[in-house]
Amino acid sequence: MAANKTPDITLYTAQTPNGIKISIALEELGLPYKVQKIEFSKNQQKEPWFLEINPNGRIPAITDTFTDGKQINLFESGGILQYLVENYDPEHKLSYPRGTREYYEVNNFLFFQNSGVGPMQGQANHFYRYAPEHIEYGINRYQNETRRLYGVLDKHLANSKSGFLVGDHISIADVSHWGWVAAAGWAGVDIDEFPHLKAWEEKLAARPGVEKGRHVPERHTIKDDLKNKEELEKKRKEGAAWVQQTMADNAKK
Repeated sequence: MAANKTPDITLYTAQTPNGIKISIALEELGLPYKVQKIEFSKNQQKEPWFLEINPNGRIPAITDTFTDGKQINLFESGGILQYLVENYDPEHKLSYPRGTREYYEVNNFLFFQNSGVGPMQGQANHFYRYAPEHIEYGINRYQNETRRLYGVLDKHLANSKSGFLVGDHISIADVSHWGWVAAAGWAGVDIDEFPHLKAWEEKLAARPGVEKGRHVPERHTIKDDLKNKEELEKKRKEGAAWVQQTMADNAKK
């Protein structure tokens, strides 16, 4: 455990599955933090001041005062989660002691989410909700791969005595997945096909830390939106417009 004792954390985020990972973790750990919402519609993620924090121009990111007294900039959600538990989780609320079996199993699922579930479901979101033309191949490719990955999680959870992905309590492996699984319907994936995963999602949603953290920097409304066709279409159009503008801007570079 690192010697960093006093948090001085600012979270730069937006209401996305990746963004709420960090606010949920911070709430579960009971850490103080400041929040700065990044406005995608204003392209704040591409402004020079933010690129100094995250040169990739994405959220989430955090700044903190490191053990040397200087600011440290952290980006990529998996790396941020690891930093938080290594520096601020001496009681192992979201982690397990380094070197234990559970420690390595948490890493298995943390990287599984960051390299599998997130990218595949993100592409399913794009082709199903945002693409300017209906491309059946792209929709099927990424929805099916998301379902396959959900199946891996569902089978694993069926054998979990605790109902968590690793060991006997919640960990950053669970936190990393929750926002994505909660948004399954946005990608056109029916969570009812995966009963153990659905039960896990609901189990986490009942936790005060998850409930509070998911509403940062604004309310987490994805489940309500999926029940409201008018709101769903509004959010789809807003997202599609931003995605298409971002693609056009990137093409000019």
